[in-house]
Amino acid sequence: MGHDCCAPEAEGASQKWIRILQVALVMNFAMFLVESYASLLSQSTSLLADSLDFLGDTFNYGVSLYVAKKVLSTRAKASLFKGITMACFGIFVLVRTTTHLSAQIVPEAPTMGWVGLIALAVNVIVAVMLFRYREGDSNMQSVWICTRNDAIGNVVVLIAAGLVTYTHSGWPDWIASYAMALLVIFSGFQVIFSAKKELASS
Repeated sequence: MGHDCCAPEAEGASQKWIRILQVALVMNFAMFLVESYASLLSQSTSLLADSLDFLGDTFNYGVSLYVAKKVLSTRAKASLFKGITMACFGIFVLVRTTTHLSAQIVPEAPTMGWVGLIALAVNVIVAVMLFRYREGDSNMQSVWICTRNDAIGNVVVLIAAGLVTYTHSGWPDWIASYAMALLVIFSGFQVIFSAKKELASS
């Protein structure tokens, strides 16, 4: 009970933190719509993986906004749920990528490239806004981890697009998707462990 009453909520409840989350939520949901549509057009599993990252981040920011002014144990429970969701998204991408690999679907590289550039720009903006909060509680850490993963994923998509153009093969896209899915799963467990640690001490 002492940890709940004395939880360091100043950062989590600050109006600046809340405004940043609101802006990030809108930007990420918009990019989810753009990338999910682009993934259908291009048949790119790496774009699909990145679009699901954006959807996961949108959900992540929404939950974080809901618990921003709540006690540490409540924020930790939200982080636990978010970590599980992240891991599930990663598993879905693994399954989807395996399906594309089996069908030998070659994606459309130009669409991967220009959408990847837009997504990277959005994630860099969000990452800059969130950078100062990366060392906060598990809730803040989960927000930062998701944003960091998206930026890494965008770079991977751009590299994959270039290699698809060069090789005329879907392998770069599939490998990128597997790598991004594994990163999301690993990060999901990272958030889960951090949240469980906070819950154990609360």
